[in-house]
Amino acid sequence: MISVSDIAVYFGARDLFSGVTFNIRAQDRIGLTGLNGTGKSTLLKVLAGELTPDHGHISKPRGLRIGYLPQHIRVNDTRTVFEEVASSLTELNRLEAEIARLTGELERREDYHTEDYMNLANRLAETTERFHLLEGGRKELMIGRTLTGLGFRPEDFDKPTGTFSGGWRMRIELAKVLLLQPDVLLLDEPTNHLDIESIQWLEDYFTSFKGSLILVSHDKALLDHVTVRTLELENRRITDYPAPYSRYLVMKEERMMQQEAAYRNQQKWIEQTERFIERFRYKATKAVQVQSRIKQLDKLERIDPVETDSRKVHFSFRGIERSGDIVAEMKNISKAFGENQVLRNIDLLVRRGEKIAFVGRNGEGKTTLARIMVGDLPGYEGTRRIGTNVQIGYYAQDQAEKLDPAKTVFDMVDEAAVGEVRSQVRNLLGAFLFQGEEVEKKVSVLSGGERSRLALLKLLIRPANFLVLDEPTNHLDMRTKNILKQTLKDFSGTLLIVSHDRDFLDGLVDTIYEVHGHKLTQHEGDIYRFLEKKKLENLNELDRQGTPVQDAQEKNREAKYDYQERKKRRNRLRSLQQKIEKLETEIYEMEIRKESLEKQLEDPTAHSPDFDSLSREYAGLQKTLAEKLDRWAELHEELENNKQTEF
Repeated sequence: MISVSDIAVYFGARDLFSGVTFNIRAQDRIGLTGLNGTGKSTLLKVLAGELTPDHGHISKPRGLRIGYLPQHIRVNDTRTVFEEVASSLTELNRLEAEIARLTGELERREDYHTEDYMNLANRLAETTERFHLLEGGRKELMIGRTLTGLGFRPEDFDKPTGTFSGGWRMRIELAKVLLLQPDVLLLDEPTNHLDIESIQWLEDYFTSFKGSLILVSHDKALLDHVTVRTLELENRRITDYPAPYSRYLVMKEERMMQQEAAYRNQQKWIEQTERFIERFRYKATKAVQVQSRIKQLDKLERIDPVETDSRKVHFSFRGIERSGDIVAEMKNISKAFGENQVLRNIDLLVRRGEKIAFVGRNGEGKTTLARIMVGDLPGYEGTRRIGTNVQIGYYAQDQAEKLDPAKTVFDMVDEAAVGEVRSQVRNLLGAFLFQGEEVEKKVSVLSGGERSRLALLKLLIRPANFLVLDEPTNHLDMRTKNILKQTLKDFSGTLLIVSHDRDFLDGLVDTIYEVHGHKLTQHEGDIYRFLEKKKLENLNELDRQGTPVQDAQEKNREAKYDYQERKKRRNRLRSLQQKIEKLETEIYEMEIRKESLEKQLEDPTAHSPDFDSLSREYAGLQKTLAEKLDRWAELHEELENNKQTEF
């Protein structure tokens, strides 16, 4: 579908990436990964046609429809939510307008037997047929289903877009992109502003999506459930792995070990060959052997050493004082924004050393409750008490956006540092992956992930024994997120996290509170037990909406059956996916061996007694590889057939 050939993008004298070559095939499911600042967002812009590469070219079929969701969007506040989303269906809207125009014109005319009238009637028939082919009659249903899946309630549809927060506006843009039903979807961190339930809906959508997908996300679970291929941007190059994220990590480690071993062996051979040439260069009896080895060196395709980014986030909390046993206590907390009641009579006691999470749908009050907790939001009812010697560190959702764009990375941290920490600013910046010239970068040129890293560092260098973090992983790359998680595990104080990131919360928090229906409910067990439980509860709740009391039990039984069937189908898909992943790993390893054999067999100087055995191995490998590729195609076809169930 799309062929990317040797493209490069330069920022001044620095190449962001170069020599990037890969193909996007029909129904590909690709995860694009890499450290913050390596160019993932830039590459998506190039694929979307919003940025022209400095070198190379991209080939796309004529008429290819691309849906692109960037990290940062421009919004239109002149329409309602429904109108804004409907505006994206440009072809349906055009056809609808054309049908209305032609119908009106035919109604006004009476020359029924003229050729002109018949032409108009034929055009109306063709336009109507095209409209129905694109399911125009289901337009409102499709819009409503998509908006509901992304967390909007029916009463939200007629509200102006300007009344919604940035996160909800991003959902509006995501709905517009999904409803385009594009051939290729390019999504840059689409889950940053989604709650857990909407992420699960999005997973289901991707399962039935018939186009190709390239996804940039820090959500490991989403990547593992949705993608079957991973493109990694690293050291200005791209590497293609035929596997989802978790398997890609294993394959990358294996590839690096193989490359390192091959590099060491080649270096050893080069060293021995150079010693032979130097030793016998001037001996006439060895002239033929010397020249042969010189030619071998000249023809040798050099293996590059393994390049790794060994920088690590290693942070130790300094100057943390012990707080009292009671860190925070909230009694009968209620909060409304105008007529919108968000919280009602909330009670919560936070004790020293607890690590808790607020989860739930967006708009239910997670951030509101956290802001009341830290004293950042006045105008609530009830009482809030902070314990003895409690020092609060608060990371807001928009913390990274509050950084001064005109200042440098070094300036931002230097201003926040106090006491003896001031002498350690450069070391601290290095710990958060800002090294060398990077510390002199202006905030305005930082990527979203780099800004988040900087904002987190500013928070963590100030002594605090009660950390309240609202969506701290938004925009962080996977490695930084994982190391931040380990850092917070080592934190000896009290921790409260508002997050939708399932993988980040898993193993980090020991208590989960759901904010829902103005209330706060404590749930036993880890985040995945909570999710499994809520899937059934959500279905029941959806069925109960507008249902008479006498039908509730029947609806609940239907919901439970629907959930069980859906669970079975997802288990079948997961089993097929695991078989495909195992086969892809075998194919990948066989292709590496095949390439190695080809190089040995093509070497004109290789006349070793093993030549025949290598030839036999190569022939057998080709046959086995062909069989495995056939089986891989069969499994993929079976997987796609199982994905056809409509949600």
